Amino acid sequence: MANKVLLILLEKIRALGDVGEQVTVNAGYARNYLLPYNKAVRATKDNIAQFASRASELKRIAEEALQQAQERAAALSAASITIESRASNEGRLYGSVGILDLIEAFTQAGFMLKKSEIQLPNGPFRQTGEHEFLVSLHSDVELKLKVLIVAFNEVT
Repeated sequence: MANKVLLILLEKIRALGDVGEQVTVNAGYARNYLLPYNKAVRATKDNIAQFASRASELKRIAEEALQQAQERAAALSAASITIESRASNEGRLYGSVGILDLIEAFTQAGFMLKKSEIQLPNGPFRQTGEHEFLVSLHSDVELKLKVLIVAFNEVT
């Protein structure tokens, strides 16, 4: 157990726990992710007492974050995004459409997405057509979005 650390979660972490729960995690996970990004604090006597006084405030903040993510999800689910890319006559892209291309297309349409929110389980898109990808806005809010990739060929 020397490589384990006891922490108090300050926000809900998927597959780990909810706000206020005391969890035991690997020291590297705590040191490199949870602690620097203020997602957890060490479970010392002082921190446990301090958390008890701030518990309702942190839960309210967590509920607001969930509500904002649900509102974003509702807006994003109505989005219709088309990306033009150079492609062969068979529909194979010259290059690919990846996360940064998706972020740019959604930004131009008025939606803000972060790189960490987009998941492309099969890698970048390399064909024209309609493609689905996963967006994780919150540990409890995930949705599948579609993007249409159409070919444009430059005439020289």
